[in-house]
Amino acid sequence: MASSLAAPDIKTPAPPQPKTFSDNFILAGVFGLLLFAPLAFGAGGPIALAILECGSALLVVMWVRGRFSQDELRIRNNPLFPPMLAFAALVAIQLIFGATAYWHDTFSTALQYLVYTTLTFLAVQCLRRSSQAKTLAVILSTYGFAVASFALLQGLSWNGKIYWIRTPVHGGWIYGPFANHNSYAGLMELLVPIPLVFALSRYARGRLRSTVAIAAAVMAATIFFSGSRGGMLAFLIQLIFLGVVVVKMQKGPAVAAGIGVFAVLMAGLLIWIGGVGLTQRLATIGADTKQELAGGIRWTINKDGLRMFAKKPVLGWGLGTFAHAYPQHRTFYTSFLINEAHDDYLQFLVETGAVGFAIVLWYIVAFYRNALKKLQNWPNDINGAIALASLIGCTGILVHSFVDFNLQVNSNAAFFYVFCALGASPRAIESRQRVRRAHSLNPALSEFETNNDTDEQEPSS
Repeated sequence: MASSLAAPDIKTPAPPQPKTFSDNFILAGVFGLLLFAPLAFGAGGPIALAILECGSALLVVMWVRGRFSQDELRIRNNPLFPPMLAFAALVAIQLIFGATAYWHDTFSTALQYLVYTTLTFLAVQCLRRSSQAKTLAVILSTYGFAVASFALLQGLSWNGKIYWIRTPVHGGWIYGPFANHNSYAGLMELLVPIPLVFALSRYARGRLRSTVAIAAAVMAATIFFSGSRGGMLAFLIQLIFLGVVVVKMQKGPAVAAGIGVFAVLMAGLLIWIGGVGLTQRLATIGADTKQELAGGIRWTINKDGLRMFAKKPVLGWGLGTFAHAYPQHRTFYTSFLINEAHDDYLQFLVETGAVGFAIVLWYIVAFYRNALKKLQNWPNDINGAIALASLIGCTGILVHSFVDFNLQVNSNAAFFYVFCALGASPRAIESRQRVRRAHSLNPALSEFETNNDTDEQEPSS
């Protein structure tokens, strides 16, 4: 009688998987480009802009390659993607049908917006874990404090040059790494809410909480030291916005006390460093216009811009063509180079017409509607904290945009669009606990997400 022996169960080794770039790597690349842009004088020069364009294109290629190698090309949606696509379609119409005063300027500006779109898309796709968000909060707080400290040091040892070595081609009121002090104030308006909200949440404790609160106070104080009137007004609106959220959400005395400590730190810094000199500067700031346009000229530019809009009210003069189209409509003489409208809303209206302006309003409304939904329990919810920081920062820029052109500065515009998208994203950022719980209920979840889950356990509520 023949007996059969059971063959041993030999497992065939899985074929080697191609090397891919993790979400953490892509996210680091996105924010690396964002942090680089302000240091390169706002990324307005051709070399800095080329780095942004090439860097963002390379990151997209890496992201797509990684997704295809894992047989997973799921795209996380965002409420701001539809208005972004509509704006892209409008610009495409301007280019294809020649509905622009200068095709080259529209094409060049379209490439800049492609950079903003790429960085925004990648940030939404790759920011998935609470540990990523907390790490970014620390990095951005440290970065903002470093830039603010540099601005203070440069102001105390002033020689009329950026980094003590570069003289702006067209002059300007230099502050920090920017030739325009208003652009510096815009950057700080975007960054200050990050350490401020971080310090008020449960994610910063002990010494870290005190450290980020001091960083926020220093960053906020430099908005006043920069001398930007629009920046000062925008920051005050930001504080009011935060105060309203705290009162409405009834977050208790601890959060209110934290805001009070921040205000005291900032006021003390203003008095200590600024003193009488800051008071005199604030009192005479309206007359100190040697390096910028006077308020009367700004108002005249606005009236000229409205006349330009009346001539091409539907599609406008073409994205990025204000500097080219404005001289033939200017009604005054000046020796200043007027390459922007000094009002972002007016510039969008002139360059993209009523259609483009309607899309801009759609974008803003979608941002606020979706971000405000996530504010409940923001001190204990990472999604709510991100939404609040985004709301405060972007509100500052939107207020400042009535009197300046921060959204025409590449570095500030890139930060603005990324923060808007992250603030409006659905509640998609999860802790490691929730990810593990989901995997235990559904083991078939993507191994790619498991391998990229490097979060630490969230603190208990």
